[in-house]
Amino acid sequence: MTENFEFQFPWLLGLIAMLPVYALLLGKAGRLSALKFSSTDIARTAGAKARAAAGRILFFLRLLAVALGVVALAGPRLANYHVETETAGIDIMLVLDLSWSMMAVDMAAPAEKITRFDIANEVLGNFIQKRPNDRIGLVAFSGVPYLASPLTLNHEWLGENMGRMHIGTIGDLGTAIGDAIVVAAKRLKAVPNSKSRVIILLTDGDNNKGEIEPFPAAQLAAAVGAKIYAIGIGIEKPCYMPAFDPASGKLKLDANGNLIPTLLLQPANYSVLGKMAEMSHGKFYRATNRRELLNIYDQIDQLEKTEVKLKRYATYEPLFHWPLLAALGLLALELVLTNTRYRRAP
Repeated sequence: MTENFEFQFPWLLGLIAMLPVYALLLGKAGRLSALKFSSTDIARTAGAKARAAAGRILFFLRLLAVALGVVALAGPRLANYHVETETAGIDIMLVLDLSWSMMAVDMAAPAEKITRFDIANEVLGNFIQKRPNDRIGLVAFSGVPYLASPLTLNHEWLGENMGRMHIGTIGDLGTAIGDAIVVAAKRLKAVPNSKSRVIILLTDGDNNKGEIEPFPAAQLAAAVGAKIYAIGIGIEKPCYMPAFDPASGKLKLDANGNLIPTLLLQPANYSVLGKMAEMSHGKFYRATNRRELLNIYDQIDQLEKTEVKLKRYATYEPLFHWPLLAALGLLALELVLTNTRYRRAP
């Protein structure tokens, strides 16, 4: 909000410039004495006093009162300019894979002990920060889906919930992609008058658990007007899943501080994800490292832009009464002086 002083009718202030002209044309400071004298010397002396005292002061008060009256007519006021942001936000459900294979470190730089889940969590956090005007929710899934956060504008709370999650949080093993998409679609459907509905699925595996297959789930998402942006992560060749503690989600290291390989993971068949995205009028992406995943979420951020409108308006506080009161005060003072100190003889 900005506050400015202004006049509603500033052109009226030009009348003040006419007052000196009026005083000049008048040719004298005040009225002469109304008495007649036999001697011109006495008249000259009396007239000079009248002009110097009553004429000059009273005439000045009258001019100042008129000037203040003109200022009041010009409409002085304080203008408070307001700018309000009107947003038509997008409802976004994030669907995040918490299956054990997300502990693989194939997407990290050499010598880094950063898991797929760590990278995904970091990128999701950045994405959420860029969408302050959107309601965002989160579904985490492994063998079963869980609603980690409903759609909310409280992104700080959403981030806290994400920070509490780790691989092993969900005890049911497997990858239930179809069930997770259905949960997300139902949450989006429950929000009336939504401008746009989006599901962003991130997974590193094939659907191998759950009651609902991926294609019927994608059809349901399309039916509620939700687009699926499906992201498949992981390298294109087999890699080992390191040992970790499911209770904490922390990697286990050997005596030399090296990772302990366990299961050999095969690349997922992401043709299913591509078909799901196509069925819901969304898009499919592949990411094999952190940079590619960041670029993908940047692309989605550009595709799903939130409409922001700025509404500008002003409220006014009138101030005309102050110069008007001052003008009336001067007129009252002139009246008092005329009838007391500078009273003229009849």
